[in-house]
Order: sequence, then structure tokens, then C-alpha cells
Amino acid sequence: MNSPSNDPVLVLASASPRRRELLARLGIAPSRVVHADIDETPRKAELPRLYAARMAREKALAAADPTAHLLAGDTVVAVGRRILPKAEDEATARACLKLMSGRRHRVFSAVALLAPDGSLRERLSETQVRFKPLSEAEIGAYVAGGEWRGKAGGYAIQGAAEGLIAWISGSHSSVVGLPLFETRTLLKSAGFSLG
Repeated sequence: MNSPSNDPVLVLASASPRRRELLARLGIAPSRVVHADIDETPRKAELPRLYAARMAREKALAAADPTAHLLAGDTVVAVGRRILPKAEDEATARACLKLMSGRRHRVFSAVALLAPDGSLRERLSETQVRFKPLSEAEIGAYVAGGEWRGKAGGYAIQGAAEGLIAWISGSHSSVVGLPLFETRTLLKSAGFSLG
């Protein structure tokens, strides 16, 4: 784990336990976790990659702390130019899974690191994922498990959905919610010791 005496202080602007777990894989434990309350409505005709980057940046700026580095991220699932919602009900989860069944979709995971002096570093990861053709029974069984709740695109790759994914090109950690390569690069550039 990072040493508070040697490394800068890091605050994580995310309530996601998955992001904390992924950050721990880099040997980093944030000194605290905050929630950045922002409007997450996509702008008219906003492209998914630009939306993901804007959300990470706005979360970092909303939770700014002049005494610490602030790390924020956002993950967006898209089919073509269409940004899929975070599934809050079974109907949305089913609709997302039906749309992605048997076809590729993209996952954009943006990360922003705001320094105490106000300078901002940003990175974006793009991963392509393809579900197998899903039967109604498979969709029903997945939805019944409930792990889709609050997840972009209505699925969690680190859970049962992984058994339904035929192909992935890019970063697995990005699809989970925090692109580790990009995050490590940002933290190292800010003076965190990460081996």
C-alpha cells in the first residue's frame, strides 16, 4: 500500500466498491472516499467517448480538494453512438441485454486526476465486448440474479455476465469500472510510488 509519509494524499471521488477494489490492485488505498453529485444527463448528440471523459472531469472538479489529489472515473457502455443507461429496473436491464445480444458494443472508461494546484490529467480507455447470442432464458436468468442493478449497460463483467461474453478486445478492468493501466500512468505522473 502507498505510504502516507512518502506519497501525495489521494481522495477517490466514487462510491463504487469496484473502483476501490481495482485501485487496491495498484497498491493504493485512498485516504477517503467522496461522492461527486453532478448531473449525469448526456448532452444532445454527445458522443459516448466525449461523454465519459466529461463525466470523469466534472466529477473530479465537483469534489475538488485543495489538500489532496482527487481521482474520479466514469464508465459508459455504447452501441454505436447510443449511450446505454445504468440499469435501475429489470425492464432496462433486459432491453440493454437484448440490444447487445450477439453483437459488439464499446465500453469507454475515463479517469481524471485533479491535483491540489488545480491541474488536471485525464486518460480514456476503449474496450470492445461481444456477448454471445442470448436466449430469452439466458437473459431472464441473468436478470433474476440482480447483479445488473446500477450497472452501465445492465451487466457486470466481473460476475455471471462474464460467462455470456464471447469476446473482448481491450482492458477488462476498464469494463469493471477503472482502467488500471491508464490510472497507474496518471498516478505515477503525479508522484505516487507504484513500483
